[in-house]
Amino acid sequence: MQHRIVVLGAGYTGATAAGRLAKRLRREDVTITLVNPEPDFVERVRMHQLATGQDLEPRPFAEMFAGTGVELKVASVTAVDVDRRTVSVTGADGPAELAYDTLVYALGSGWNDGGVPGAAEHADEVASRPGARRLRDRLAALEAGRPVVVVGGGLTGLEAATEIAEARPDLAVSLTARGALGDWLSAKGRAHLRKVTDRLGVEVHENAAVTAVTADGVETADGRTVPAAVTVWTTGFAVHPVARATALETTEHGRIVVDATMRSVSHPDVYAVGDAAIATGPQGKPLRMSCASGVPMAWQAADAIAARLAGAKVPHVSIRYFQQCVSLGRSEGLIQFVTADDRAVDRTLTGRTAALYKELICKGAAWGVANPTLRLPSRRRRVVRQGVQDLAPEGVSA
Repeated sequence: MQHRIVVLGAGYTGATAAGRLAKRLRREDVTITLVNPEPDFVERVRMHQLATGQDLEPRPFAEMFAGTGVELKVASVTAVDVDRRTVSVTGADGPAELAYDTLVYALGSGWNDGGVPGAAEHADEVASRPGARRLRDRLAALEAGRPVVVVGGGLTGLEAATEIAEARPDLAVSLTARGALGDWLSAKGRAHLRKVTDRLGVEVHENAAVTAVTADGVETADGRTVPAAVTVWTTGFAVHPVARATALETTEHGRIVVDATMRSVSHPDVYAVGDAAIATGPQGKPLRMSCASGVPMAWQAADAIAARLAGAKVPHVSIRYFQQCVSLGRSEGLIQFVTADDRAVDRTLTGRTAALYKELICKGAAWGVANPTLRLPSRRRRVVRQGVQDLAPEGVSA
């Protein structure tokens, strides 16, 4: 009887986990089903490029997983029953139910309006491909001189604002940040960021927490009104709501609590990776929502599942940070080097070299999804344990 592994979500983490499991386990011993609402891989880190009308390389899963044994189920997840070990999905053929022995939950996150009045009704987002496409169409319809405001001074906001300003220099682009511009960066990083935004003509509103969004602008806590024909919301992410509706132990924000091997602390036949999980990194700090965190989490989960099913020692992946990569349009970038626990150090890479560096990182991330073991030799193991739910989780990491 084959061990049934179901992976929910085919972003960077889910697709990596599914492909890596296929490389680690013998095909006759397992079935690996990857559930995703779209038939191709979406490079989420490039959504700001899509929003400005750039063409992205298609990456169909049929080609990516050809010959691996990974079966793609094009459907949306509607519910998970962790007691019955089933997943409810809806696809082109209507509703269906998938049974699993091991579940990898990688549904990720989407944009978060933070409950700000008017944001859901009037703002656009770049956290998803449908959102980026809608924003692309709205930007394309704008006449010269019209104002665009990007709300949020984090990585996504910076990339969106500079990309739009570079692609459409005829628009009046502004950025509102809750704190100072790039306040988490080093002094060198902040100085370069200021230089680029000034050169691109991006008007920056610092210490400007947005309290309301209207059809023609945003209002801030200190009484400012920033006009906008289009408002782009990038203030944070919210995880998919399915996990919170289950019996899984989650945080108040719906992230699944996992141990050091990405295994649920409440249900040992469930693993969670990427934005959907809360795990601890260096110095006991929670890993931030990012591709840099999610991919090593996927490696860890896949290797732990394979080892447990094979009755082998469970390996542990060291998850740490090296840099934060920011594209500032197509010809400029900022690489902020950081400590293992993600604190900025006084070392940066800027300019065209940084833009090329970031492009290599993006291409490498997509290549890594198609090559989940990084083309290193991999031995497929036999499954000797049909179930892993009888094994207690190995320590709590969050």
